[in-house]
This record gives sequence, structure tokens and C-alpha cells, in this order.
Amino acid sequence: MKLTNEMMRLYAVTDRSWLRGRTLLEQVELALTGGTTLVQLREKEMDEAAFLQEAVDMAKLCHRYGVPLLINDNVEIALRSGADGVHVGQDDMEAAAVRSVFGSEMIVGVTAKTVGQALRAQEAGADYLGSGAVFGSATKLDARPMTKEQLKSICNAVSIPVVAIGGINRNNLPELAGTDIAGVAVVSGIFAADDIENECRHLRRIAEQIVAPK
Repeated sequence: MKLTNEMMRLYAVTDRSWLRGRTLLEQVELALTGGTTLVQLREKEMDEAAFLQEAVDMAKLCHRYGVPLLINDNVEIALRSGADGVHVGQDDMEAAAVRSVFGSEMIVGVTAKTVGQALRAQEAGADYLGSGAVFGSATKLDARPMTKEQLKSICNAVSIPVVAIGGINRNNLPELAGTDIAGVAVVSGIFAADDIENECRHLRRIAEQIVAPK
């Protein structure tokens, strides 16, 4: 699947911390109904067999809505599940190695916190970058905030789309205007919301207003 800038507008990254009686699939479907344009399945504790089954089910759900599914870190699960690609961090499998496994057909996203990391990821074949944490992070407590100037420098250094991540919600999202991002990746701002579907509508509307025109 070829990645487009429009797919980057509202990027939902899953987290089981706020299920509150729902399944993760039910929560993701609410996000999709509300306008999420890309989903990343992130599971750090689940065993491989359960993770694979969940990824298969999640891929089917996302594809019903015409939305790509990416898997966090796990290239094997991405290949076997029918997902559309993978997102890797700086401490995970090298982007060039991921691209050599995937070929040109699947999406490769890479975390980049500096211009140097961004340029290396682009050279290695990344389709997009995730940069932050722009407002700190509720899920990664050691994540240091990234300034708007740093974020803009990364966006301007590369030709591939950049999504901001880290502590983003409807209240602070407008602050990212002018940074040249293609969209935002949101975790608790979506999945901790009482009304996930409606929250995604709000976030999508704001994201569409502030993203850099391409």
C-alpha cells in the first residue's frame, strides 16, 4: 500500500490502559468511525500467538474502513497478519533491514527525534517519521518534550511526511500549527476519552486545519 499524506492526519496508536469493559477492537472501531486515518497496533506484553490473532482481526477491521494498519516493532507479525506495515523505534530493527524484508509494498515508519535520525531514516527507506514527544507522554514517562522549533526542523529536513506524537489532545493540538507536520499520532487523547468516536471527530477537524499543505 502506498502511503499518502492524507493517511497521516489522525494516527491512532493503541493502548490497553483504558479499555473499561470494551475490547480493543471495539475501541478502534469507534476511532475509525470518528475519522481516524491510520492505526498502529502496539502490544508490549502479549504473547506471540495472541498478538498475531489480534493483528489479523485488527487488519480486517481497519481494511473494512479503508484504513491502513501498522504493527509496532514486530516485523514478523506485520508480515503474517495482513497488516500494511510496521513502525520501528531507534532501538528496534534498523529501517534499512525492515525495508529489505518488506520490499517496496509495505509501509515503514520510523521514530526520529533529531534531524540526523530523520535523514538517516529517510535514506534507509522510511515512508514517514514519528517525532516527539511534543508535549511529554502519558505512556512513556521518560520522554522529554520536543520544541516546536525542533519539530519544524525535522519536517523541513525531509521530503517524507512527519507526524507529531506525545501527549497530544484536542486542547494542545492547535499549538502545533506552523510546524509543517502531516498529522498527529495520538494515544491517550483518543483511547482515554469517554466518547472515542466524538473525540476523534474533534481531533480530525483540528488536524485538517493545521497540517502543512502539500
